[in-house]
Amino acid sequence: MRPDSKLSSILHVLLHMAHAGRAMTSEEMAACLGTNPVLVRRVMAGLRERGYVASTKGHGGGWSISCDLAQVTLRDIYDAVGAPTVFAMGNRVEQPGCLVEQAVNQSLASAFDEAEALLIARLGEVSLTDLSARFNHLHANHRRPAHEHT
Repeated sequence: MRPDSKLSSILHVLLHMAHAGRAMTSEEMAACLGTNPVLVRRVMAGLRERGYVASTKGHGGGWSISCDLAQVTLRDIYDAVGAPTVFAMGNRVEQPGCLVEQAVNQSLASAFDEAEALLIARLGEVSLTDLSARFNHLHANHRRPAHEHT
């Protein structure tokens, strides 16, 4: 099963937007991600509904950040992109008749639930400003120019 990279992808695009200093088109963002602009617009529409981004049409138009990056966490973005499944692992049979498999399912479910809760809590501790600061630190300490997609 291929991992769901929607959260990582949208955070990537949001950082580009935060540092671009101008609106970015869906085509530019799609080029950053190696994907289709229609898919970018679909995800961005969900972020717009929550007030994280805004879009303008016409010459010089595109998508821009419309929120305070310090007030938006990775958890907020995770929720905005549909709270994708954290783990690809799961139980072999959801409603087993076998008592052994019931014991296995209960143990795994408990471990998965605890791990997912920890991860989601951690996402709530990191703001987009924190992420931007991490990029700035990496950029300042990198000998080559920052990776540019456009």
